[in-house]
Amino acid sequence: MLQNSPQLQVSLARSADEIQAAQRLRYDVFVTELGGDGDGVDHTRRIETDAFDPHADHLLLRDLHHSDSETIGIVGVYRLMTARHAKAAGGFYSASEFDLAPLLNSELRLLELGRSCLHPDHRGGPALLALWKGLADYVAEQGIDILFGTASFHGTDLNALLHPISHLHAAYLAPEALRVTSIMQTETPLLPANEIDRKVAMRDTPALIKSYLKLGGTIGQGVYVDHAFNTTDVCLILDTAKMTAGALDRVTRRAS
Repeated sequence: MLQNSPQLQVSLARSADEIQAAQRLRYDVFVTELGGDGDGVDHTRRIETDAFDPHADHLLLRDLHHSDSETIGIVGVYRLMTARHAKAAGGFYSASEFDLAPLLNSELRLLELGRSCLHPDHRGGPALLALWKGLADYVAEQGIDILFGTASFHGTDLNALLHPISHLHAAYLAPEALRVTSIMQTETPLLPANEIDRKVAMRDTPALIKSYLKLGGTIGQGVYVDHAFNTTDVCLILDTAKMTAGALDRVTRRAS
């Protein structure tokens, strides 16, 4: 049973209407707010889609008091893809940006997290905690060992992101056995460890990425610049054993 709270309810999408509501929230965040675009963006219907959506599970966070009828109360989403989903879709989404061979060859049970976003009014501890507890239930039900997926910095200017990206590589690089690598042809510019301004690095690292890191998350080697979405992406990798209820609570309380 997925976790619920008196106001925030977490469940998997059960209908085409619910999936479309999730895609509408994704449009509001990724396109309207962050300036993304691409083949799957439908400006007329105001939805953001791609070819992986029909094969995935969609974890929804619903505010029972939310009044936006277009999103039927959905204020947070995660797209979830197991190996079974990926087989049906022809692969994982992240494979378009990173060489996933270390994960695919690990014999561990994988779950790809994608298209995660929260409505602006629900960013912070309580909503994120509810969504993550729902995710933790899904992980337990599916017997997942490793979570992974792309996470984004806004913008595509690598020089502007030099301190946070260098800090991630200096302090949070995944173990070699699980270290995926970017498929970008150009090498990711990185500062030497003694030249990184850690305060600037942490200030410029998105809150969601910092939350994963506080749970024990690591990153793959390099970044992928996604010009269509106006983002610079890293691949996050997290051992699900670190997703205890206490750890989730501590991390999300700090995000409040």
